Amino acid sequence: MTAPTTAGPFGALREQLTAAAGAFAGSSGAVAEILAGIVDDVDRALGEELEIFPVCHHSPASALAMVRRLRAKQPKVIYLELCEDLQPLLGELRNCSLPVAVQAFASELDGFPADWGPLSVVAPITEASAEYQAIAYALETPGVELVLVDRSTDHVFQWSPRRPADAADEAPAGGDVEAAAPAGEEAALHGDAVGVEIGDLRPRFAELEAYLLHHGKVRHWSEWWDQYVEQPLADADHDTYRQVMVLIGSLFRRLRPAGADRQDRDEDRERYMWTRMRQHLAASGADPADCLYVCGAFHAASRVEQFGLRADAPFEIGPRTGTRWHYGLIPSSHSAIEAQFGLAPGSVSIASATWTKAVARTKLSPFRLEGQRGGRTRTGGRRRATPAPVPAAGVADRLSGYLAQPPATQSLDEAELRGWCVDIVRLARRNGYLASTADAIAVFETSILLAGLRNRARPTPYDFADAAVTCIEKDVVPGRRDVRRLCEILFGGDRVGQVGYEALPPLARDVHDRLAPLGLDLEKRTIQRALVDLRANPELVPCSDLLWRLRHLLPRDAVRPIMGERRLGQRSIQESWDLALGRSQRALIELGYEGVTVEQVLEQRLRRAVRGPAATASVALEAVEDAIRLLDSPRLVDELGNRAVELLAAERTVDDAPEVLRRIRRLLAHHRATGPLPAWCEAFVTTGYAHYCTLLPTAFLDEESGVRQVGAMLGFLFGMESLALSLGCDRSQLELAVAQSHPETPAKVALLWAARHQLGLLPLAELRERCAALLANPLVVPAFPQYLSGFVQALEPVPGLAPFVVEVMSSAFARLPDPVLLPWLPTLITTLREHGAELVPLLVREAGRTFPGSLAALDAWVPPWSRPTSPPPAPAVPAAVSGPVAALLAANPQSVDAVAALLGCAGGWREVDAATTAVPAGLTALLAAHPESVDAVADLLAATPR
Repeated sequence: MTAPTTAGPFGALREQLTAAAGAFAGSSGAVAEILAGIVDDVDRALGEELEIFPVCHHSPASALAMVRRLRAKQPKVIYLELCEDLQPLLGELRNCSLPVAVQAFASELDGFPADWGPLSVVAPITEASAEYQAIAYALETPGVELVLVDRSTDHVFQWSPRRPADAADEAPAGGDVEAAAPAGEEAALHGDAVGVEIGDLRPRFAELEAYLLHHGKVRHWSEWWDQYVEQPLADADHDTYRQVMVLIGSLFRRLRPAGADRQDRDEDRERYMWTRMRQHLAASGADPADCLYVCGAFHAASRVEQFGLRADAPFEIGPRTGTRWHYGLIPSSHSAIEAQFGLAPGSVSIASATWTKAVARTKLSPFRLEGQRGGRTRTGGRRRATPAPVPAAGVADRLSGYLAQPPATQSLDEAELRGWCVDIVRLARRNGYLASTADAIAVFETSILLAGLRNRARPTPYDFADAAVTCIEKDVVPGRRDVRRLCEILFGGDRVGQVGYEALPPLARDVHDRLAPLGLDLEKRTIQRALVDLRANPELVPCSDLLWRLRHLLPRDAVRPIMGERRLGQRSIQESWDLALGRSQRALIELGYEGVTVEQVLEQRLRRAVRGPAATASVALEAVEDAIRLLDSPRLVDELGNRAVELLAAERTVDDAPEVLRRIRRLLAHHRATGPLPAWCEAFVTTGYAHYCTLLPTAFLDEESGVRQVGAMLGFLFGMESLALSLGCDRSQLELAVAQSHPETPAKVALLWAARHQLGLLPLAELRERCAALLANPLVVPAFPQYLSGFVQALEPVPGLAPFVVEVMSSAFARLPDPVLLPWLPTLITTLREHGAELVPLLVREAGRTFPGSLAALDAWVPPWSRPTSPPPAPAVPAAVSGPVAALLAANPQSVDAVAALLGCAGGWREVDAATTAVPAGLTALLAAHPESVDAVADLLAATPR
């Protein structure tokens, strides 16, 4: 750094500050160097050939100074500190209602880590900002060129990698802030986008900011800035404004931690901008005297070697990555700007009110884009001619006088304060507060008192808000809004911008056109109800299809069905919708960055979902369902289904088995009802049968596989068994898998028993004996709820076990004493809630069928499993019959004995008294009537050799 000199217009000021440092500082070296360096920065910035106009973002004082300077200088070229690739969008501001944000968006990354996506950069623009005045002047004045000179949005992420260290750093110059999406609908309009603004003036030295807030008797930086910078500079002349702003920027620049990463990025941005300006001047041949460089005051005090048009230090601008960026306008709001850039709540609304009041007081005519929505058109081109500016003789020292004289005192405006008090009491009463005239008087007096305590001649809006909270919000907030929020509404409210139809991307315009038959104004921010009778108005069917697709793509509150549903194979004939597309403009606009039509975006997202690194079989089946419900494309359904088969075969875990089972059952039922099964469904069943048979023994033994997952696997194997076998699968695969399973946890042991019972390897009687043995073992009783959990999960693959599970649970409650039953009862409840919540209703229905339905029948009721079983009746001994057949068999018992031995019949021959045994009369009569058969048998026996 060069040694400070006493020459130049600021030599006297430099000497005064050096002397003051020596008088008040113990060691004047460092302090004197800082103070002298600040003066040097001011001298250097104001002595530059290209006029530098320092600004602060959303500052009414900067906007007023910008309007005055533009009308006086009438520059031909304006260099603006804003991302250079955002320039084509600025003309679309005519079709918007401010505030809006210029956005660059990228979802497909090339050159950045995949986990960074999607990338988004926004630059909010409000009417009370210097950058908007410069844009409006340049676009509405013939012969004026606007050039954006800041680094591109691609370089924003090249130079500002997202890492934990960045989150801890303070905000960089120019407003590069990465803040979490704030709560609230309007505050979240920017989402998680990186914000870019012109001139974020805030100390980077935490101790300095704390010192200023403490001695300024304010709570937030926005309040300090309004009190000590905005109000004094609102009526300052051009030279005073420039010198003070550069002085503040230099002070904050020098008093910041050294070695911060963002310091390097700030200097690179300055090198970038000066390089672009020199390139443009060389290419266009413009006169620097007719140019104006609008940048943040922080960058105006730059000390990089590339500073100035006469500098010849090279700076190489690196190439952009291959990332494809999409550009558009999104709605913004005061609260979104405040939340993203760390401003005090309500500060942007107060700045807007201050701007409106200052314009009316100073009779200035601000610049406005032709056709700008939301107000009367006022442009610089239609105003009376402004006299040609008189060339300045040189830079004069205005800082010495400004810093030496006390601020101009402003008298109390009692009418304004009285109006605030009356209005806040009226708002408070509308929102449920018991406010009265006495509260208005108290707020009036308290505001004056607070202003006096803070050394202010008149109450500021911040003093008034504090007084209102103190006097009105005494105990609780009766409604949704507290008093501080009511004060924000009083000072202008949270104004929300809107992007006009002509500035929307093609997809958003297509949505508005296709929903036009509904007869609704979709640009309104209110929620609108759409009643769709598809039977009476079949022309509204395309609108219904589009609404269901938007329901899938947009946030849940943007398109919300009130009546009607769209499921597989089912469509409602009447629907009712709540539409809030005006509130969700940002989401709809960003949807337009992905494609031209909603159907194209939906198809791309479904394909991306099944091809992504986190894709699973359940995700693919969900995509198949969505494709069937929302898109009439059998080709896409087959493609997604085949991908589901591939993902299922490649899975090595069974975490998604319950979801896979639920979705494939629904899809199979749909296809069976609508036609033959597609090939991918058959492939999914056969692949899943073999896949789950292979993983079953490991899942039974693996501790990470839950009982619910194993139950779903068995549900797939047993539920799809008939279809799988018909498609060529082998049942022995399942039998071998069950035989190889050896679980250790109680719940999985119960599941294995249920599976063996379903295969016929474990009879119900043996299963009942095992459960009785568990209840009889005191060491196993505490873990018995886990066994019950396994049996409950077994209701999925083996629903016929429901009566047995009711029996086991009832037996446990009946047999176990209270000291044993009560400790594990909470465990049973929590276990069933965690692992079998969806199967408990099945168990309850079975219990309802088992237990008596009335209290009177309960006393005489005996459980079915406790009823004594009577021994089976002894088989009746047939009466011995005499006759030729009996005599023949008795004479030749060998054949009868052989047949009895073959059949396993025990017993022997009995002696029958022929005298007491009568031949049945019917048999005798039958043989007498038909002797041919008897004769034939006799002849056969006679001919048979013995």
